[in-house]
Amino acid sequence: MDAAESTANSGTPSAPAPAGEPAEGLSSREEAVLAFERQWWKYAGAKEQAIRELFEMSPTRYYQVLNQLIDKQEAMRADPMLVKRLRKLRASRQRTRAARRLGIEL
Repeated sequence: MDAAESTANSGTPSAPAPAGEPAEGLSSREEAVLAFERQWWKYAGAKEQAIRELFEMSPTRYYQVLNQLIDKQEAMRADPMLVKRLRKLRASRQRTRAARRLGIEL
């Protein structure tokens, strides 16, 4: 449900879910991934090791899950600043890879 539908149904727009509260429409794993991305730097050691320990998946699989997650409207409603930052970072990396393939230096 988007903000317009929410307004039509309840009379008020839906507010983003505060950090730490479950977001409507996201699984517990998706919520955990967003929480981890919000504060992964707090974990001692490498991010990849923390991913393996917390999510019991390879870093490659984690980033696949993360990329699918940040494309979801529910994630945007849950934490808009984080999702926008992650989308911007992903776009920047995609541009850098494409330029490198074409032999362009950015």
